[in-house]
Amino acid sequence: MTAPADMLYPAAKPPLSRGEFIALVAMLFATIAISLDAMLPALPQIEATLTPDAPNRAQLIIATFILGMGLGTLVTGPLSDAFGRKPVIMVGAAIYCASAVACYFAGTLDMLLLARFFQGIGAAAPRTVSLAMVRDLYSGRQMASIMSYAMMVFMLVPALAPMLGQAVIYVASWHDIFLMYVVFSLVTMVWLGLRQPETIHPEDRKPLSFAGLVVAGKVMLNTPIALYSILVQALLTAVIFSTISSIQGIFDKFFDQGSYFPYWFGGIALLSGFASFLNAKLVVKVGMLRMIQTALAVELLLTLVFLVVLVMNPAGWTFLFVSYLIWQVSVFSTMSLTMGNLNAIAMEPLGHIAGFASSIIASVATVLSIVITVPVGQAFDGTPLPLVIGVTVFFALALILTPKLKKRA
Repeated sequence: MTAPADMLYPAAKPPLSRGEFIALVAMLFATIAISLDAMLPALPQIEATLTPDAPNRAQLIIATFILGMGLGTLVTGPLSDAFGRKPVIMVGAAIYCASAVACYFAGTLDMLLLARFFQGIGAAAPRTVSLAMVRDLYSGRQMASIMSYAMMVFMLVPALAPMLGQAVIYVASWHDIFLMYVVFSLVTMVWLGLRQPETIHPEDRKPLSFAGLVVAGKVMLNTPIALYSILVQALLTAVIFSTISSIQGIFDKFFDQGSYFPYWFGGIALLSGFASFLNAKLVVKVGMLRMIQTALAVELLLTLVFLVVLVMNPAGWTFLFVSYLIWQVSVFSTMSLTMGNLNAIAMEPLGHIAGFASSIIASVATVLSIVITVPVGQAFDGTPLPLVIGVTVFFALALILTPKLKKRA
């Protein structure tokens, strides 16, 4: 259901078309994707330059960013409820850009990790508040549809980000990737500032107060569907972050395809992007919960099959490599078929505290995911085996929890 336009937008600034709104939300989401995926081609250089004696520590560049994002997410939603969506996104973007500049000048791994942590805090605003913007305007299956289309556009960024990162390295150095982040963020903020009206009316804003946050927190705790959605999202987020942490090393050290990694990764992202289009078409007819359960069941089966192929390796390198590519496409596709639906299910009963709810859901899910992601990444031994075992466990637990997402009368 779409809220009346005259209640949400000033008369001098009409609402965006559905298509432009989807594209803008996708770009706000993409702040996270480009911040993670463009760094992947740089990991070998960072290992050699900053941590040659402990190469797996370079993966913490991914983990610390995600941790900062998770903690920053906790406050951006309530702030956007009090001060509006757009101002909070703008301030977050300023922190993001300043931290990216600090990353550019970092001379040690510890300094780089610290700057990446604050960059993650800044990135939390566009990622989280954009969800609240969607919830301001849409609900239920229509919200899930909007999220799916946004994810479909968003998937173009993971496809291109490693290539952009590799191009920057060829032209300059891995440090200059952080300047690319600044340019990307500035372009997105100009678009947001000039085109998107504020989506929360001043009369609907909630004063920022500790008591109000406590009340909203109690509402969340008394909403079991939201709590179980957080747990499932944490497990599925761990799948993605574990994969991102290990994927470059797997292509480089196991398959000897490091120089072609950006192109393989781009192909995986593009192919899996079709799953968002499929979800957007089917979710209104099939329902969110059935989409989630079916996708997880199929993916768990595919992961177990690939685990057997990896251990047995019945037909040589080519068969194993093709099997790995198919499996990775299926993993990313599963995210497109589940994450938007999970968010919609969790947010549906929480529209009256949309900003706070989106913050809590994203923050807790992200922080929990990092707790279980880091051990998988640090267990990397040059083979896909630690990753596949971890992903199998995550998918199995997520599937076990999905019946709890069903509404009770």
